Amino acid sequence: MSNPPSRARLPVFLQQAFNLRREEVAPVLIAALFFFCILTALMLLRPARDALGMARGIEAIRWLFVGTAVVTLAVNPVFGWMVSRFRRLHFISATYAFFALSLCGFWALLMFVPGAVGERSGQVFYVWFSVFNLFVTMVFWALLADRFSSDQGKRFFALIAVGGTLGAIFGPWLAKTLAEPLGTPNLLLVASGFLVLAIVCAWLLVWIRPDRCGAHADAPAARAEEAERIGGSAWAGLRAVFASPYLLGIAGYVVLMTVMATFIYFTRLHMVAAAEADLDARTALFGNIDMWTQIAVLALQVALTGHIIRRFGLAVALAALPIATAIGFVGLAIYGSFTVLILLEAANRALQRGLTRPAREALFTVVGREDKYKAKAFIDTFVYRAGDVIGAQTEGALVRLGLALGGLVSVVVPLALVWAALGIWLGRAQQKRSGAAD
Repeated sequence: MSNPPSRARLPVFLQQAFNLRREEVAPVLIAALFFFCILTALMLLRPARDALGMARGIEAIRWLFVGTAVVTLAVNPVFGWMVSRFRRLHFISATYAFFALSLCGFWALLMFVPGAVGERSGQVFYVWFSVFNLFVTMVFWALLADRFSSDQGKRFFALIAVGGTLGAIFGPWLAKTLAEPLGTPNLLLVASGFLVLAIVCAWLLVWIRPDRCGAHADAPAARAEEAERIGGSAWAGLRAVFASPYLLGIAGYVVLMTVMATFIYFTRLHMVAAAEADLDARTALFGNIDMWTQIAVLALQVALTGHIIRRFGLAVALAALPIATAIGFVGLAIYGSFTVLILLEAANRALQRGLTRPAREALFTVVGREDKYKAKAFIDTFVYRAGDVIGAQTEGALVRLGLALGGLVSVVVPLALVWAALGIWLGRAQQKRSGAAD
């Protein structure tokens, strides 16, 4: 007699805590598991990526950013062609399968031709990982923007992002636990396995649809929608971004966000380079920073999940990160310690993943289906990496001028004000589009 009341209480708790309805529980849990698998795979490999990238010095990383931007620009029309020609689940599965097979290729190289592995191959892995990082997360959020409505995105995209944070914590821990007994090369196969699990989650997320279609949703309705190809041109995403002030505003927001993130990234590289000279020691230090930062992210994220977006709207959610980043850089310039750096990264990632990223992804719920994949791909890959290049070269110029953190603050604060204003405009524009659609 106690089980039915228990099952009845669960949706009430979920609705109060996360504004989640009974029929939405299964899709949200699958999406969270999906993101968990992706972030686990990424964070398994990220410490090694950072350490390999620093093998030829920090200056070389700035040019690796340029190479990554060029590669993402070249890959975009290929992805756009896949979106035009194949069904949604097919091009999503093909994307994850390609990266999983690439990891198997790197594993074979490390196992059977270890003598071929050097600085050049390390740079290739750095660029490949950077492209991999962007595309697997972009495809995930594009599917969510297509799968869920604007209202649902505002209510539980932040909750789904918690799954990614758990994966970001689990990934470094798993790398640290398995690196010695399995060896570093075999970690690539482990990451590949998580990508295969991500493909399974994508299929489940599409086929389980009662929250979108009502209690009587059936498989034929889902199959009919899935059978539709998006069509259009391979370059439609690029043209759409420059033709739409709304999409161009999202692109501008992403550029400013990545410029700031790149400033933080290079600040961390400088501080780690000054603290550790050995490659293995640097890898371990990067891993520890990532793990403890992600734990702080989760603690802040759970407290923020969905509440600010629901109460204050997307405009406030999008403006919060710029303001917090500016305050964090001022604090880092004053104190300049690892503790402040970790706090800055933790606050930045907590707001970005728990608040800004869900809010930014909700912006795409009110655009056309083609733009959700093609324009989003262009923004989240090439535009994102273009911001990296701008940030890396700007930070490098400031360092060469001897301005360091003080010079960064003089750049960060004005950019943060522009970034915050753009976020407020985007939030209001999304609300108008959502109201018109309703």
